[in-house]
Amino acid sequence: MTARRRARQRAMRRRRAAVLALLAVTVALVGVDFLRGGTSADQGTEVTPVHSIITADGAELAPPQAALPPNQPGSGGAKTPVKNVVKHGSGSFTIAPGRTPVVGTGQLMTYRVEVENGSGEDPAGFAAQVDGTLADPRSWTAKGQWAFRRVSSGSVNFVVRLASPDTVDRICGAAGLDTGGFTSCRTGQYVVLNVARWELAVPDFAGDLDTYRHYVVNHEVGHRLKHGHEACPGAGQLAPVMMQQTYGLKGCVANGWPFVDGKYISGPPTVGQ
Repeated sequence: MTARRRARQRAMRRRRAAVLALLAVTVALVGVDFLRGGTSADQGTEVTPVHSIITADGAELAPPQAALPPNQPGSGGAKTPVKNVVKHGSGSFTIAPGRTPVVGTGQLMTYRVEVENGSGEDPAGFAAQVDGTLADPRSWTAKGQWAFRRVSSGSVNFVVRLASPDTVDRICGAAGLDTGGFTSCRTGQYVVLNVARWELAVPDFAGDLDTYRHYVVNHEVGHRLKHGHEACPGAGQLAPVMMQQTYGLKGCVANGWPFVDGKYISGPPTVGQ
């Protein structure tokens, strides 16, 4: 064997040793990161689950089994936006400024909109979406029974609050409602919406966040207007807005509105609720 050939073999052995060493270091680092539960960018952010259940009195509870994140098998195929949701807010609220014209021609219900400080949500932006839902001709004004107006001061008939999961638990828990950090409730004059539901919706809405937002506002305000729950009227039909759509659609089609084409979308009353 020539000296040149021996030199080439020694160089090849050194390169193989270097590659094996690099692979060993990479495996070790991956193992450490796995044991820590993810990359550093994942640490310190609390994200709430995406399923919810609404009870007869307007509360929402955790589902009977663990919730699945969106885009996972068995989650209903949802493609909701990926957004980290603040779990702990300050407990104090900012009132959305301004007032709206009266919409509708029925009994006037005034309301105030508030957003929890530290939730990362904009009071004016949230108020605009609530206003838009209640002012829509498919909402509760459709048949002339109800009218709405948002104000920022004085007495009101109800308050719509957007709050972090922990604050929802505190407010709803004071009324004996168990929201479990997951969901929303309506208690007295307060419609308390969980920011996790507002941002992530639920898997059965298949990524249609706007429809879910219309639904949850109309559903909870519907409880304030003394509407009870209704069931799916039949496979392939629109779900009533007072159906517990966060349980699952039961063959119905997701729907955020009490009225469609001037007709109230109804279903059989839910027994005992």
